[in-house]
Order: sequence, then C-alpha cells, then structure tokens
Amino acid sequence: MKKHLSAILASALALVLLMSACGPAASDLTKSPDNPDPKPSQQQDTPPADQPVTITYSNYNASGGNEETLQKMYEAFHEEYPNITVEIETIAYNDYFTQLQTRVSGGTAPDCYELNIENFAAYANKGALAEITGVDFSGLDETSLNAFNVDGKQYGLPGKFSNVVLFYNKDLFDQAKIDYPTADWTQDDLQKAAEAIRALGDDIYGYYQPLTYNEFYKVVAQFGGSLLNADKTEFTINAPENVAAAQMMADRILVSNVQPNEVQMGGIGDWDLFMSGRLGMMPTGIWAFNTFAEGCKFDWDITVEPGKEQKATHFFSDACVINNASDKKEAAATWITWLTSSDKAAAIRIEAGWDLPAIKDQSTLSAYLDITPPANRQAVFDSLNYLVVPPVIEDYSLMSDIIGQKLSAAAAGTLTVQEALDQAQSECQAQISLK
Repeated sequence: MKKHLSAILASALALVLLMSACGPAASDLTKSPDNPDPKPSQQQDTPPADQPVTITYSNYNASGGNEETLQKMYEAFHEEYPNITVEIETIAYNDYFTQLQTRVSGGTAPDCYELNIENFAAYANKGALAEITGVDFSGLDETSLNAFNVDGKQYGLPGKFSNVVLFYNKDLFDQAKIDYPTADWTQDDLQKAAEAIRALGDDIYGYYQPLTYNEFYKVVAQFGGSLLNADKTEFTINAPENVAAAQMMADRILVSNVQPNEVQMGGIGDWDLFMSGRLGMMPTGIWAFNTFAEGCKFDWDITVEPGKEQKATHFFSDACVINNASDKKEAAATWITWLTSSDKAAAIRIEAGWDLPAIKDQSTLSAYLDITPPANRQAVFDSLNYLVVPPVIEDYSLMSDIIGQKLSAAAAGTLTVQEALDQAQSECQAQISLK
C-alpha cells in the first residue's frame, strides 16, 4: 500500500504500494462525448493567457492532512498568475481511481489531475492524456520525468517522488560487534551482517524484505536482470538473473532464516518489528522517518541499499497530467508546471514535510538535510543515482498481480523459485499482450 510521507515525504519515484491501492486499471477507458476519437493532443488550445480562465484539478496526495498545504501552493501560484483560477478537488486515495475512470469515460474529467505510475500508461495509451508541449522540463529530475514519457512524448510531469533506503538498528549492530552498513555494501555484506544479528536471539532477526513484486523488480535490477526485454516486446520473468535474485530473497526466509516467515512475524508489520528493536535492517521508504523518529527507542540510521552486480533502488512518483478533452490545456499546463517545478512550490512542500519535489536543484532541497534523525539523510540524495522504474505497461496491475502471487508461493515454500517464475512467465505471456 502506498504510504504518505510524514517527514519530508508523505506518500512514494512513489509507490508502494500495493496493487489494491492502485485502484482500477484504466484499460477499459472509453471514448467520451467531448472527445469521441481521443488522440494525444500536441496543441494547448486555450483562451489567450491574459484573459481570466478557471480550470479544475483533482488529486489524492493532499488527502488526509495536506489539503492546507496544497491550498497554500495554489495561493502562491495565483499571486503569479492572477488570471488563472484553479478549483482544487481532493479525493481520498481509495476512492480516487474509481471516480476518475468513470469521469474520464463519461467526458466529465477535470482539466488536469493526478495519476500514479501504475495507471499512467493505460491512460496515456487510451488517448485520455494530452501531450505536454511548450514547457521547460530542464529543472525536473530526469528519472522522474522519463517515467511519464511515452514514445518520446511527455504526457505527465512528476509532482513529487520518493525512494527507498536501507534502515538499520545501530544498537543491534553494536551488540553483534559488527560495523554499520555503508554505501559500498553488497548483498553478500548484508547477508553476513544479518546472520550475525540473527545469532543474538531467537526473536531477533537480521533483515526484512518481503518477496513481493515491488521488491522483486528492484532486486532483479541489482542482479542485472529485467522483467521485459529491451524493447518491451517479450517477458523475461524467468531469466537466470531473475531466478538468482528471487532465490536469494527466498533463502533468507526458508534457509538462513535471517528474515522471519509469516508465522514468526506473529501478525505484526515490518515497521512494527523494526520499532520493537528486534530487526537489524530493512529497506523501506523515506516516508518512515517521522514514524521511526517518534517510535524507535534506539539509535538508528540509513544508508544506500546494497547491490549485487549493480545498485538499484525503488522509485515512486505521481504525475500531474492534462485531460486530452479539456479546452483549457494552456492554463492547465501553466498550473501543473508551476506545481511540479517552481522553487516556491518546492519550498512549501519541504516546509510542510510533504513529499520531495522532483527537481534537480539540490540547493532548494538543502533544508531537508538539516532534519534529524536520520543523521545520514544525505543517503536519500545519494540513492537518486540508482533509481529504477518498474516496467510500466498498459496491463501493469495484471502483470504485478500474477508475479506477486507466484512470489508469495515461493516465499511460503509451496513452489520452488524456478517453478514460481516459470508459471509467472507462462501466465503473463498468455494473458498480456505487449504489442
């Protein structure tokens, strides 16, 4: 499930979130009355910029605590662009995609709105989104920006992003008399440390990384593999590199048991296990900072996730997009560009502790480094060098569901890793067209 960042990041390059939280896929979007033959627009056909215009903007990220922050952003925007009025609609995440799909299909969608990365490709491929042109993208993080680019055309601007780092319990490392993790660590280094911490007690564990789709695609990248071939025309789920990645993850549960199985977890979550002081390390989103700062009674810190053949870490992001049926595209583009890339918007986000703006200028983000814990907050930015995007296809939810179900069976030991990935490969090939 997607979790809102509470320190600087409320949600997550995006994402964790997890497939049930993504809402209905947009694969059944239909032509709308306002747009009977939807095709990506390459023009922003709107009234002249000097005439008053009112646009609508729907979002889910502000829901649950940041409505006032978004309103503050809008007020700053309206001072710069007094002719553009933005009517903001904030909808709870669990309801958002059901409502949005109905409105897009019925021709009543807002002029611009928020999309998560899981649903983005389907909306873009169905012609629901306008191509964003005439906008300076140079200030935006390239990884975030490229996540919302289809065939060289930009259909979304990253509203914010988040990533994952390795959290560790310094007290347990001290008890085990081993060195703290560093950015140079590999998966082998992590395994050795996890075994040393596991030896501290029957109810103490070295590491926790669930064998789920969203963890798997990242570890696959660390092993030099991928779930699709280079041109995204074939699945490669059961490639040798991928099998090796999943085997390592499963063995930590079933063989070395440095990671607790479901019974050993006793019904608690991974964050609760960490905050109880019984878990040495876990990769999770930087939105955990405030929760851990308040809930952990021990010293903890973070570093860049270990790699194998290479480093790779999670990317979560959400896009601000323009309704292809809107007749106010230019004003919508002005608003979402300001919202995603202006220094004022970025400063308001950071001050409120709501998300990390997807901008390149780290001087704007300098205030973020002054907040502790963790002491090594620089690791958040260091990790940006290793972000990987999940393979976004139109049937993203179906693909991730199939792979996730097979990985769960492997984690439980009811299927071997090879059997699980062979079945996932076969089912994805049978049910999903990549053409």
